[in-house]
Amino acid sequence: MKRLVITRDASRDLSEISDYFLAESVEAGERFVEGFGRKCQYLEQFPYLGRSYTNLAPGLCGMPLMNYIIFYQITDDGIEILRVISGYRNLKDEFKTN
Repeated sequence: MKRLVITRDASRDLSEISDYFLAESVEAGERFVEGFGRKCQYLEQFPYLGRSYTNLAPGLCGMPLMNYIIFYQITDDGIEILRVISGYRNLKDEFKTN
């Protein structure tokens, strides 16, 4: 089983998503948190399960969760969750490099 790391950017995304659900729907927030935990378990066991998003960044993969996408990359040490972003956002803008 691979080691899973949540990056600072992904942690910030999750915090913003939690704030949104806290204001809008606690039940939906609970479903999101439970779903995120399940997806993380799947990724630890089956890291190649997600879709390729190499058009956005090299080695980028993603897995849907409700209206969001969990973006991650597979490393020698395990899996890094890079971002958790609404699928409605302009993903190319989110992954632009400066």
